[in-house]
This record gives sequence, C-alpha cells and structure tokens, in this order.
Amino acid sequence: ASAQFQLAVPVAVVFAPGSVPGDLPRPLPFRDVQEMEISVNLRTSITSRYETVYRSTTAQEETALDAATAREADAALRPLQDASLGSVTVYVVPETSSLLPQGVSIYVGKHRSALVRAGGGLAALRTRIRQLTQVMSFTASSIATALSDRVPDGQLSPDARRHLKSSLGYEITFSLLNPDPKSHTVDWDIEDAVNRYVQPVLDKLSLVANFSVDSQILYYAVLGVTPRFDKESSSFLLSAHSLPHVINPVEARLGSSAASLYPVLNFLLYVPERSHSPLYIQDKDGTPVSTNAFHSPRWGGIMIYNVEAPASPQASLPLHVDVDMVRVMEVFLAQLRLLFGLSREELPAEFLLESPGNEGLADWELDRLLWAHTVENIATVSTTLTSLAQLLDKIGNIVIKDDVASEVYRAVASAQSAMAKLAMGHLHSAFQASKEAVTSSERAFFDPSLLHLLYFPDDQKFAIYIPLFLPMAVPILLSLAKIVREARQRKKEPTKMD
Repeated sequence: ASAQFQLAVPVAVVFAPGSVPGDLPRPLPFRDVQEMEISVNLRTSITSRYETVYRSTTAQEETALDAATAREADAALRPLQDASLGSVTVYVVPETSSLLPQGVSIYVGKHRSALVRAGGGLAALRTRIRQLTQVMSFTASSIATALSDRVPDGQLSPDARRHLKSSLGYEITFSLLNPDPKSHTVDWDIEDAVNRYVQPVLDKLSLVANFSVDSQILYYAVLGVTPRFDKESSSFLLSAHSLPHVINPVEARLGSSAASLYPVLNFLLYVPERSHSPLYIQDKDGTPVSTNAFHSPRWGGIMIYNVEAPASPQASLPLHVDVDMVRVMEVFLAQLRLLFGLSREELPAEFLLESPGNEGLADWELDRLLWAHTVENIATVSTTLTSLAQLLDKIGNIVIKDDVASEVYRAVASAQSAMAKLAMGHLHSAFQASKEAVTSSERAFFDPSLLHLLYFPDDQKFAIYIPLFLPMAVPILLSLAKIVREARQRKKEPTKMD
C-alpha cells in the first residue's frame, strides 16, 4: 500500500540579547517553514516540515540563561518552554557566552531544548539548527529503519535490523546462569537492581509500550561452545565468530518466549564454571571486549561475570559470590538502549550531549523513538489490512461479521488520524492513534471467525473428503465400467435373424 507521510516538527528559535544575526529577513518574531524529502521507495514518500518560529527571549528566559553552567540553564529553562512531545526549542546565546565550554557550539540538554552559540549569519545558524533537529527528532536513516520492511536492503544502515520492531508491549527477563553450583553459590540482588536502574528507564518508556520484568536463576545451564584455553594469559577465550552458537542451547533453557504475546528481551549473566575460569570474550580483531559482554539483535544480551579464584587452594567449595549489580546493570542498560535504537550516534566535536542521568534516556530521545514507532505502526497497519483484503479476496465463501468490519474501519480511521496528527506536529496524539490502529487491525486479522476459514481452504476440503469417498467410489466406478463394456459388446454383436 502506498503512503504519503508528512512529519511536522515544531521548532522555536529563541535569541538571547546580543545573539541576533544581522541578516534576518524581517524583524522578530517571524515564522518560517522548511521542507525536506526523505526517499523511501516509489510508493512511500516522506516529507519532513520544520515549522520554525524565530523570537527573542522573555525576561524569565534571560534570567535562566544567566546560570553558571549549561546544565543549570537547561534545568531552569525547562518549565518555560513548550513541553509537548516532538517539539524542539533552540536558545541562541552570544558568541562570547561562557555557558558553553570551549570548542562546543551546540549543547543538547536532557529535555527538549538546546543551546547554540551565535556566529556567522542566518545561513550558518540554519545549518546548525538542521543538524540539531535531526539529532533531536529523526534522520532519514531513522525513518528508513522504521520502514525497514518497505526499504530495499541496500539502502538500510547496518544497524537497521538490530532494533526491536514496534510492539504494544515487551517482556524483559533477567537470568542468572550458574552452570557449576558445586563450586559457586551466586547471590544477585536483582530486585533492588531493577528498581534502582531499570525501572526509571521503563517508567520513561511506559508511553511507548507496556513492560513486564521477571528474573530467574538457572543451574547447570552451559554455553553451547567450549572456550579455547590461551596459555599466555592462562585464561579461556570465546571468539567473536563462536558467539552466535552460544545463544541457541541457552535459549532452550530459558523457555519464556514460547508463551509470550510480546517480544521477549533476554539479559543473561553467566558465571563460568571453575574449569573454564576466567573466561573472556574476544572481538573480531582478537582483542578482549572491555565489558565482557555481547548483544544479539532483537534478542538481548549476555554478560560473562568472572569470579576471582580463592587465595588458598584449600578454600572450601562452594565459593560464595556476591554479584556487583552496578557493573552488570551498566552493561544491560547500554544493551537495552541499543535494542531500542537509542544508542548515541557519532556527532561532530562541536556537539555536547547532556547525559540523561538516572532516567536512562533524555526527553528528546523518547521523542525520537516515538517518531520512528508512529511511522512504523502506520506502515504495519497498512500492510496488515492489505494482507487481510488479499486473503478475503481469495476465499469465495467468506462471511465477514459486523465486528470484524468495524475493527477494519476503526483501524483505517485511526491510521488516517495518526497521519493527520503527524502533519500537524502533534506527536503524542499521533502515536496514540497509531497504537489504536495497530490494535484494531490485529483484532480484525486474527478474528476467530476468519481464522478457521484461513486454515480451511478449498484444497484442504478435497484432501479431507477424498479418503472418505474413495473406498465407496471404487466398486461404483468398476460397476459403471462393466456396464459400459457390456453395452459396447451388445452393439458389436449382430442380432440373430431367424
């Protein structure tokens, strides 16, 4: 199905005193719209519209910009700006401003605003603002990734298949694998770690989807690959090419994804058995991986946690191990961000991005996720309804119930509403409408009244009834053949004349 997306980003460019370029086309405040085409394929076109308002600072904003550091200014400006999802506020500060560190001309805060050093004319400022809006909202590649099913493979970035598909919910499972309980008694305070490090991130992402978190400890679960012993370092090594073979045997033991409605993210902490300790992961070049962890696209991550050998060989077994959860959670959260496509891209040196702190992701990173997921949801609905229409065309004797029809109408209306809201720059309501559209289209597609027809097509009827009728048909057919033979025989024999 073809789709024409219009993504409108509301941008406010606010000039502090002493930062207004001399070549403005007209006096402040004024509006300006810039459009950019993002090519996806012949049937899907995307136009991004940056609707910019240029104005001067208010007295409150000036006071906020008098802060000592950019971080303090960012916090003070937050209550004064447009907090609606998807909006970007850019504060232009004088060239001599000490708010921005030396060599930094663009500072991105952890909310929805940024500070930009004035310098050059309006054209130079516009270039910086374009760079900035692409960091804070979406780029051609982030939208192409969201539409990865419609984009020719050659045009996708290598990361495109790494991100999780948009879903209404996700299940996160933390598993501790202790293959050698005779040697190690392992304690991990996963509940506290989840509450402290994972929950703030999930609270922030709760707008995107529902999350459920569980944890388990598995004993005698081993990696499917035998590590190689390295004499030099007297340690065991897992090479990069053997890592894919590690997952399958472990996954067979996890057993959570089979019963799940939603995608499952697995985070595994593996304490190697004594006979394979210490165990290190090597990358493609043969250098050890600093985190001793790796992740698998759309599946999760595994971290290897080495236990220090006891000082005296006579130490009684099993050894008691207390897992350092801070170190572990740092790795798992980084992997979680990667799986959601929130990894920070390489930016020019003049960019400074504020760390999101305990929340795990900045407000604008959430917006970035919502832009991509909204577009992906609308594309998914379009594909689902097209498939449904094609299926129903193939089945001649189908009866479509009213509630299926109303779900289809609702899905179409919600998808159209989401497209309209995107074109108006209302990201939050567009995303909500796109989620409703996905729910309705899936309800229609998987409706029980259609399912049995989808799985019971005409050729299947023949397959079922032929074995029943064939035994009865054989004697009937043989009798018919005999009658035909006899009739022919009778024609051939001339009638006797007396």
